[in-house]
Amino acid sequence: MKIIRKSCAEGAEKVQGLVVVIDVFRAFSCAPLFFHFGARRVILEADPEKAFELARENPGFILVGEVDEVPLEGSEVGNSPSHIILKGEPYFRDKTVIHRTTSGVTGVSSAYDRAEEIILGSFVMAKAVAAYIKSQNPGIVTLLAMGARAQKKAVEDEACADYLEHLLTGTPYDPVKVFKDIVFEKTAQRFLQGNTEYLPKEDPAFCLQADLFDFVLTVKRVENQLEVFKKPSVGGGG
Repeated sequence: MKIIRKSCAEGAEKVQGLVVVIDVFRAFSCAPLFFHFGARRVILEADPEKAFELARENPGFILVGEVDEVPLEGSEVGNSPSHIILKGEPYFRDKTVIHRTTSGVTGVSSAYDRAEEIILGSFVMAKAVAAYIKSQNPGIVTLLAMGARAQKKAVEDEACADYLEHLLTGTPYDPVKVFKDIVFEKTAQRFLQGNTEYLPKEDPAFCLQADLFDFVLTVKRVENQLEVFKKPSVGGGG
């Protein structure tokens, strides 16, 4: 198994093989929560206007979206694990969620046609993702760390890629150093200062939890839409 590392929007255009699209803060820390709370479907839509129109045409759908962290017009809940957890199962059970984000969702959209398979990546699913990849034994795995607004490398996404590579190949990984590098960096501090309603200070505490879920999330195109599907891991989930 060959591991390739790519980053940001530029990297999304150069992926190969099975691709793990990583967005720790916050898209793919949110995505497993939709399924945890019983959502029936999760649709990824990179275009904000199309996401809004899809929600408008389907009043029963839940729109979760942002553009450069600012909640998307018409979204009912922020792209925030804290906000999603506070809504809870009654809000999401048997619903369809439309998910739009600047880094993670756009990365999936860009990489999809170049990938043999797309997996959503974050710390909360990492061990399950690694177990699934090992069970598939692909020749090439691309770890695509989407970064800040898909334009600049983000320490939390690169660290998650480091963790996945560690789980897959045994490369060194220091969780204490990772904690220091992420928590004291500007991105996490924007949340922790608690000055912005749509950047809750509780979000990093959830996003940095490793191996909470024992399933993986894959992406398939269904009737011109990118839809997320939940698959069980293979004995590797937390």
